[in-house]
Amino acid sequence: MERNVKKIVSQMTLEEKAGMCSGKDFWHLKSVERLGIPEVMVSDGPHGLRKQAENADHLGINESIKAVCFPTACATACSFDRDLLEEMGSALGKECQAENVSVLLGPAVNIKRSPLCGRNFEYFSEDPYLAGQMAKAHIQGVQKEGVGTSIKHFAANNQEYHRMSASSEVDERTLREIYLAAFETPIKEAKPKTVMCSYNQINGVFASEDPWLLDEVLRKEWGYEGYVMSDWGAVNERVPGLKAGLELEMPASGGETDRQIVEAVKNGTLKEEILDRAVERILNVIFDYVDHKKDEVFDMEKDHALAEKVETESMVLLKNEGILPLKKGSRVAFIGAFAKNPRYQGGGSSHINSFRVTGALEAAEGMADITYAEGYGLEKDEIDEALVTEAVKAAKEAEAAVIFAGLPDAFESEGYDRVHMKMPNCQNHLIQEVCNVQPNVVVVLHNGSPVEMPWADEVKGILEAYLGGQAVGAAEAKILFGDANPCGKLAETIPYKLSDNPSYLNFPGDGETVEYKEGIFVGYRYYDKKEMPVRYPFGYGLSYTEFAYSNLKLDKKSMKDTDTLTVSVDVSNTGNREGKEIVQLYVADQTGSANRPVRELKNFVKVSLAPGETKTVQMELNKRSFAWYNVKLHDWYAASGTYEIQLGKSSREIVLSDTVEVTTDVTVPVEIHKNTTVGQLMRDPKAAAFLQETMGEMMKTLGGGGEASTEAISPEMIQGMLESMPLRGLRSFAGLSEEGLNQLVEKLRSL
Repeated sequence: MERNVKKIVSQMTLEEKAGMCSGKDFWHLKSVERLGIPEVMVSDGPHGLRKQAENADHLGINESIKAVCFPTACATACSFDRDLLEEMGSALGKECQAENVSVLLGPAVNIKRSPLCGRNFEYFSEDPYLAGQMAKAHIQGVQKEGVGTSIKHFAANNQEYHRMSASSEVDERTLREIYLAAFETPIKEAKPKTVMCSYNQINGVFASEDPWLLDEVLRKEWGYEGYVMSDWGAVNERVPGLKAGLELEMPASGGETDRQIVEAVKNGTLKEEILDRAVERILNVIFDYVDHKKDEVFDMEKDHALAEKVETESMVLLKNEGILPLKKGSRVAFIGAFAKNPRYQGGGSSHINSFRVTGALEAAEGMADITYAEGYGLEKDEIDEALVTEAVKAAKEAEAAVIFAGLPDAFESEGYDRVHMKMPNCQNHLIQEVCNVQPNVVVVLHNGSPVEMPWADEVKGILEAYLGGQAVGAAEAKILFGDANPCGKLAETIPYKLSDNPSYLNFPGDGETVEYKEGIFVGYRYYDKKEMPVRYPFGYGLSYTEFAYSNLKLDKKSMKDTDTLTVSVDVSNTGNREGKEIVQLYVADQTGSANRPVRELKNFVKVSLAPGETKTVQMELNKRSFAWYNVKLHDWYAASGTYEIQLGKSSREIVLSDTVEVTTDVTVPVEIHKNTTVGQLMRDPKAAAFLQETMGEMMKTLGGGGEASTEAISPEMIQGMLESMPLRGLRSFAGLSEEGLNQLVEKLRSL
């Protein structure tokens, strides 16, 4: 339907316009009936519809409607499957249409900086490329159904501790390469209808009133056209926030901030055109939803089946010493409270009121001769000897024992961070006791973030289910008994212990600030650079079949940074079962232009193969695949030189590699002064050519003192001195006068 939004805004009173910039209540935006502006509803997501009706509250204390809980992002990211995420997003969009919800609040793409963040279960990955790709697919799925999304929490919200006030202190390069990059791709390419700003400050400025973040980067650089809403209660100062680019405050402010906006316009401290622009952006999204409203049926049974499919594709098989899949009809002990009542979602604002939950004990009925033992309690972390004795007896009498373990609700939730990486002591004790009597033990994990595994070497199988949604048990039974082949890969590194994590010394800060001193070296970027042993690396995951890679081809051996490189490889299923492999494409910068990770994920593809089948897969790389963020240029920079193209099964298992030469016409400016080093100048062709004569004289001065001098002053020493010598050093070592030095500096500046 055609409508003139600018004209509608011009017909609104100042009070009506100010009112559009805050919620009516917790979940609704205000209407203006006389102008045909309807009241619309937003609702929590992103892995299910948490629609609250009466007595609504943000954190979910009051009940929401019955709905379907899909696997959380910590699980779905492990699918490395863009199509699957889009399919799930589409189902969520249809649910929103059926329930008259205009915007689903998600996805959440904040980087997993530390395993301790209480909200990690809602976030995709430690890697910004993977997080961005998963978010992009999710957004496209939801929005193709005519429903908006709200990518969150923008930005650098990587902990719960003092999240509403603490300042994330992050340098520009780290922000761009890690924490903003996860948002950039989905915002540019999937165009979410809304962006939700985070609670925290970034380098001393609240995200809700940061013009650099909300206007310079989001609008001007990335071309964003939707509206920005606050996280619930994230507004610090309303009028400065509106000026910076925060259009909608949520939830309702009781009219207080509406009055502040009106007063600011009246006294001239806020230009009315800024308010008009904000209202325009909000109305564009509202009317887009109205124009795409359609009748849908919330088919919970269908979506329950989809939730099972998504989890089956996402679980990661971490260890398998010939024990899986279990033999159907065999005697198996299912041990642990999570076998019957699985933990399948996190706590807080994304908590779904699931219409059904399927546990593994129920789902595996008829597959084997199963004995169940509770093993541990969930209310307290206390060893219950009676439950342990019962579990040990069941394990002893079975051919294999499957222990369903992980983190109870109290161990991780929105609102607070974990204080350690351990599982409950009672569960670790149970696993050890069962291992003492049964050699065939499989552990199935239910957790939103990595856990330490002191028993990992003693069990024969480990299946990481993460928080797998309401159908998690059905997916687990399929994997355990071989009705499905595991095909997930880790979207985060699992370290041996918490102190191995790069943020360990700087997380969560002192309550006022948290310093991101590890810089760009987050997750595998750190562990791989340090050559540090980890329990399981990023991108790792096993299958019931085997895959081989061959015939790696690059469509060019040299390219400009403006070109696109196509990489192809043959992938073969060399085992005897159908399966899916995730081919990971990493780029390793060998130019030496900056301190960079050993390798970085830059593309991936998931391919399904029958036994003996071979398929050729293709992936593309562009300038950003090679580039790092250069703070002198304030732009992305791919230095000229050699880059290695690596294909791997994880960040630690590179199978094939080749190199490509990249050239760029971009030059990084060198600020030339007396303390500019000779080494810096020698990397510039023009400056290097000019300096050759001067350097020649200097070499004669340093190396002309006879045999003893030659022994004391080697060519390597001279080269090292030159690399780090400031130009002023030429006064002492090359005999330049002060006037000559000044002339040299001026000449170099003019090149």
